[in-house]
Amino acid sequence: KRNGTIGNIYSMGLALQALEATGKFYAPRQWDCAQAFSVVSAHDYQQPMAIAQVLPALVGRSYLDVAGLDCAATKAMSPNRQLPLPPPLGTHGVPRAPIQVHYSITNTLQGKHFHYSTTVTVPSGSTLLHVMEVARKENPQTFSFQTEQTSWGTYVTSIHGLAASTEDRTYWQFLSAGDALEEGVGTYKPRAGEHIQAVFSTY
Repeated sequence: KRNGTIGNIYSMGLALQALEATGKFYAPRQWDCAQAFSVVSAHDYQQPMAIAQVLPALVGRSYLDVAGLDCAATKAMSPNRQLPLPPPLGTHGVPRAPIQVHYSITNTLQGKHFHYSTTVTVPSGSTLLHVMEVARKENPQTFSFQTEQTSWGTYVTSIHGLAASTEDRTYWQFLSAGDALEEGVGTYKPRAGEHIQAVFSTY
């Protein structure tokens, strides 16, 4: 993409590793390395899996370099003291300002079609998962949902009783202003007045 993103923010780590590693074997088309690295440097990665994939690229390595690591030398270079713990986060007792987020769920793909919308009030900085939880609490029959934990974070498996299926190649896609979110529901933080759409989709 023109802003330096390769695929999406989650695929960036492996893409950067691949481009750096394969450059030794063939001449790929020119790409703006600095722009791509500025994208990952500016992003606040939350999922351990995404961090694990992007860190090697940031230090000019790839997973292929593991085969040539000298663990004895690495151990000799390691500091023999633990890093100091960061200072505890201060809570100044200031509540976060409330914001309103518009949330809708849509299915025009399978079974009985439906479209429901709501507006919920959450503290600023809340994740999309929290928005969904508030919507479910206010109207459990309409905005019920289920999730499962994966190495990439929380994955929404069903909404309003309609479950995603690998056999049918269906999933719940989350959009904002028509664009797919690049973060999961457990880390994405909607803005005040933003409209988040959950659309039952196929791939």
